Amino acid sequence: MNFIAALQQAVTAVPFNGEPSDAELDAIEQEMPLIDAEIELLDAQIVTLDRPANEVDQQRIRRARNRVLAERCNLANRATQSPVGGAA
Repeated sequence: MNFIAALQQAVTAVPFNGEPSDAELDAIEQEMPLIDAEIELLDAQIVTLDRPANEVDQQRIRRARNRVLAERCNLANRATQSPVGGAA
């Protein structure tokens, strides 16, 4: 019986260890205000699942939506203002 062996190196040179890289952690940290705003919106929506939304609930959802939009805008503006390629 002939065994077939790979003649090339493995495609992934560095094995994945399951931990995020420093660049990924920095990206998450940059997006944290948006993540918090989306969690706040989700919490406001969950409250209204088992009962009709009253005026206070509607106001809370409206504020949370506005905060999500503002954070998305801020994140987009930061992305366009940051230097590309490590130039300072």
